[in-house]
Amino acid sequence: MLPAQAERILLVFGGVFLTFTTLALMVRGTQGRDWLPLLVWIVCAVTGHVWLSRSLPWRDPLLFPVAMFLGGWGVIIIERLTPFFAERQTIWLIVGVLALSAMIAVPQLLRKLRDYRYTLLLFGLALLLATIIFGTNPSGQVGAPQLWLGFNSIFFQPSEVLKIILVVFLASYLAEQYPMLRALQTPTGRRNAGLSPRILGPMLLMWGLSVIVLIWQRDLGTATLFFIVFLLLFYVASGFTWLLLGGALLIAAAGVVAYALFDVVQLRIDIWLNPWLDADNRAFQIVQSLFAFAQGGVFGQGIGGGSPGYIPVVHSDFVFAAIAEEWGLLGVITMLVCIAIVVTRGLRTAARLNRRPYLSLLATGLSLLIGVQSLLITGGVLKLIPLTGVTLPFLSYGGSSLVANFIIVGLLLRLSSEEIDRGA
Repeated sequence: MLPAQAERILLVFGGVFLTFTTLALMVRGTQGRDWLPLLVWIVCAVTGHVWLSRSLPWRDPLLFPVAMFLGGWGVIIIERLTPFFAERQTIWLIVGVLALSAMIAVPQLLRKLRDYRYTLLLFGLALLLATIIFGTNPSGQVGAPQLWLGFNSIFFQPSEVLKIILVVFLASYLAEQYPMLRALQTPTGRRNAGLSPRILGPMLLMWGLSVIVLIWQRDLGTATLFFIVFLLLFYVASGFTWLLLGGALLIAAAGVVAYALFDVVQLRIDIWLNPWLDADNRAFQIVQSLFAFAQGGVFGQGIGGGSPGYIPVVHSDFVFAAIAEEWGLLGVITMLVCIAIVVTRGLRTAARLNRRPYLSLLATGLSLLIGVQSLLITGGVLKLIPLTGVTLPFLSYGGSSLVANFIIVGLLLRLSSEEIDRGA
């Protein structure tokens, strides 16, 4: 079966699921915008499929349908939870598909990303600096983290762009150092290497960048995501287990300092250790999330039949709990399997390109971004780890996150295509 045919079939299955979900919400009277999100999704799916079929005929047939399914499901969930934000998320879905298409349209994109990696890095750091100086919060809440840049009513989170830029830079840098890193795996290489600045330098640089993000922006989730993805990518390139151990110690050290200095970090760790001491106040959000999982059971309360609105900011930080309550364990497994498909297909592409270090490391890093971010938020919502505040890829409300994830999928599609062998 050709990739286009498999992709078309999967998109149809996704459309059928979203259609029945929309119909169920309308029957229950919980759907505020009728068929608009579904109609927009259909137009985006058809347009994206046609464009990909013309541009990348031998792409991975699973990536686009799964990303569209999750994105459409997320829009409908937000429509059910907070209709006020659904229209914005629908618009961001359109922008996300356009961004994905742009990743396919730009000639020699992967090579250009490698050649201009330092320019991209400076641009990303400038965005970070601008956020520290001019950052704002769309909610207008006093004391809330200022993580957005915006004009009028349009806001975006620069960290979503920065994480992709960092992966591109690291993939390019590590690809250049790949022969040296592999040579250090031999006994002779290890004896001559010592603590090479080429190894320690990037690790300390990324740790420092993560600390800056944590201190100035109080963004625990982004700082943790940056450093974990970097450690894993460096480990893939070098094979040095001690990098993981040393990185874990640096994370622990940063966590201890952050716990002592920042109230938000202290709060998240305290409610992770024991939320029941303050279940009606500071730990109310995580406690209500745990109740939602308990109420959902295996089959859920039914589409539109639960009460996820009791969870504060459920459309953003805790959309995973809303899925668990209304779709149950089956819905949770479906969601996790879909995210796992995106991650594993990206890693499969990386393995196929193992003779081309830059492309292989780029596919690995992009896949890890989605995988690690998903683990951080699902683990936090389930109280397995402290809550970090990152979004659930494709499903949580947030235009910056949705567009960034579609850009990642667009790059993975480009990497998965056989046109790479012809220099695409």
